Amino acid sequence: MSTPREHPTGPAADHRPAADRPEPGPDRPEPAVADRPEPGDPARRRDGSRRRGTDGRFRPRDASAAAGPAGVAGTNGSEPPTAGAAPGPGDPTAAPPDPTAAPPGRAAASTGLEEVLDAGPLPGDEPAPPKPLPEERFLNRELSWLDFNARVLALAEDPRTPLLERAKFLAIFASNLDEFYMVRVAGLKRRQSAGLPVRGGDRLPLRTQLERIGERTAELVGRHASCFVDDVLPKLAAEDIRILRWTDLDAPERERLRTYFREHIFPVLTPLAVDPAHPFPYISGRSLNLAVAVRDPDGGSELFARVKVPNNVPRFVRVDRESPGVRVLPVEELISVHLGQLFSGMQVVECHLFRVTRNAEVEVDEDRDEDLLQALERELARRRFGPPVRLEVAASISDHMLELLVRELDMDSHDVLRVRGLLDLSALWQLYGDADRPDLKDPPFVPATHPRLTEGEVPRSVFATLRDGDVLVHHPYHSFATSVQRFIEQAAADPDVLAIKQTLYRTSGDSPIVDALVDAAAAGKQVVVLVELKARFDEVANIGWARTLERAGCHVVYGLVGLKTHCKTALVVRQEGNQIRRYCHIGTGNYHPKTARLYEDFGMLTADPEIGADLTDLFNVLTGYSRQTAYRRLLVAPQGIRRGLIERIDREVSHVRLGMPGLVQFKVNSLVDEEVTDALYRASRAGVHVDLLIRGMCTLRPGVPGLSENIRVRSILGRFLEHSRIFRFGNNGSAEFWMGSADLMHRNLDRRVEALVQVSDPVARAELDHVLTAAFSPDVEAFELHGDGSWTRSTGTGQAPPTHLQDLLLRRVGGTAG
Repeated sequence: MSTPREHPTGPAADHRPAADRPEPGPDRPEPAVADRPEPGDPARRRDGSRRRGTDGRFRPRDASAAAGPAGVAGTNGSEPPTAGAAPGPGDPTAAPPDPTAAPPGRAAASTGLEEVLDAGPLPGDEPAPPKPLPEERFLNRELSWLDFNARVLALAEDPRTPLLERAKFLAIFASNLDEFYMVRVAGLKRRQSAGLPVRGGDRLPLRTQLERIGERTAELVGRHASCFVDDVLPKLAAEDIRILRWTDLDAPERERLRTYFREHIFPVLTPLAVDPAHPFPYISGRSLNLAVAVRDPDGGSELFARVKVPNNVPRFVRVDRESPGVRVLPVEELISVHLGQLFSGMQVVECHLFRVTRNAEVEVDEDRDEDLLQALERELARRRFGPPVRLEVAASISDHMLELLVRELDMDSHDVLRVRGLLDLSALWQLYGDADRPDLKDPPFVPATHPRLTEGEVPRSVFATLRDGDVLVHHPYHSFATSVQRFIEQAAADPDVLAIKQTLYRTSGDSPIVDALVDAAAAGKQVVVLVELKARFDEVANIGWARTLERAGCHVVYGLVGLKTHCKTALVVRQEGNQIRRYCHIGTGNYHPKTARLYEDFGMLTADPEIGADLTDLFNVLTGYSRQTAYRRLLVAPQGIRRGLIERIDREVSHVRLGMPGLVQFKVNSLVDEEVTDALYRASRAGVHVDLLIRGMCTLRPGVPGLSENIRVRSILGRFLEHSRIFRFGNNGSAEFWMGSADLMHRNLDRRVEALVQVSDPVARAELDHVLTAAFSPDVEAFELHGDGSWTRSTGTGQAPPTHLQDLLLRRVGGTAG
């Protein structure tokens, strides 16, 4: 039986070179009191170790008595400065002033740079403590997420966006908002009902958060409906793509649809009455429902009934498949005009569409449950019955019918949204797929094979290519099928491959990756697959994959207790002559061929022995009882990523204090973690230049004088979902690049197994540098965040409109057929 393993605990070793470890200072904790030198002991550094004199010997404890006048070596002040003395002010070789060094006259002229930096304050002259960071330095994460969805809506509102792409962004906005309520709002409500404390740096009370979320959501839903009803819908009609009403149909069209209703829809409809003998029915989450009021024509009061719109028929029914355009009727419209057949002999008084969103969180007690798979299956069955968190109703609904729904569903008034036009515009994906109108969509796109992986007249294996150097693939511009997928497929077929180890967080329904792993096991290779069963909304699919892989003979594990395994890693062990060589893939995105054409991600294929050793150690942690926390070329959460990033941010601060430039650039999906955010604030105060490219949530306030004037935050959205995570540190001209699976959120840094890998290959580093440089160019289109939390869209610096980053990369890679 496969069971989750306990995750290792305990402090992680600091595996960086000593030169990279920042000295204690205002932004870092001092040594423990017992380890500090005595205040009057100038012969010791602040870490307690003794200082050396200019002759290389340790200085005596009474060094202060042996010193002559300040600034002069020797006992009588007559000796000239020795080699290694600080240059004079007129010396052209003088280094820039060091703000951390002692003031003139404090250190002897013979003191070297190390002694100057290590010299502590004299007794009674402690440096002033750093100015505390302001309390109001964080934005609210939930409202920041709604701002992200507002940026998605802005793409739908933009007339420059192709028309059917505008419809697609309307659908994405609707799907995003569903998930936000199912997860984030549901979580806030659960905390409020349980009386749990507020989480988040902004400390906004839960009730206030929910009220503001309701207000902001109502505003955005109004914009969303207006964009669809008043702008996109008429423009689609002008292109002969029409969403019709029953009254728009002629007699032959109505007759065809009556037949369709009678044969395909009527048999699956079940009207449910509500009266003393029939309790209010269960309303499944995200289903479309008709609230119907009927009355006996011979007299009597109004009666309420609910009719669920079946989810096994298309939302939009084609009126005439032979016509050149696209003409559809919403299925709820077709049902509503035939309610007389459902309520025979009754008078239909009113009928309105409504929709409920429910809590979709899954909670499994991994410490108690011996079989995580079975426990998760039980919890998924319960998820259908989560409490309702949002009620959407047609704008035309009567007050008394709305009051009945709110009462029976036990909803709050700020959880109700009146929607003009159609409910659940995520159905516009169907319209996007049905309309064969390439002129109304983005140009067609075919990913290119990476130049290093192209096959010539003589086919060459991926392994031979990787022995010559790393390959950095950039999806979707580079083909997933001819890079990562081929890597796994060749490993499965290669008789010299002994073992394949891989993590799977999400993959496609007909996954060629799973097929290759099954083939590898059938060929007698050792195949180990960590399937993350708790990947939200992919739990059912992953349970299926886990069982498929187990039946094929793969070793399937579910990860560590209490943690989601989110890292994207694959390790191939190959026999080559008398030695074993390890080949690796570490990526920012999932092993999912379909999303690899829609999501922007990086993946590194490498035969680097250190990375191979690191992945071997990491898989031992994931599958066994190893407690390893320090790695050679990886930073691994939950122990190492936050600490590793903050240490490198602090290193940039140290460089600035020595008069050197400091640079931090991050490209991530979200920045929410308070510790990382505070480190960036301190870096900005010190003069480090900080560039942040953040697609989604950002709780940092950029451009605030005295706090973050050296920080700028941009967000890029487009036809591809920006998904990669890249981290760059200036490192005094020797830039350091990292990439991997982790966003800067509590869940990623504390409750997930994530991996970042250091990129050392010069070509790969140049590629990451190109992407980051282009992303922060003022001539590239982006949204920009301001200190008050507002976002504006950049307009570029010249006469021409700004260029989109994705268009630049498409042209550079040459993967577009448009």
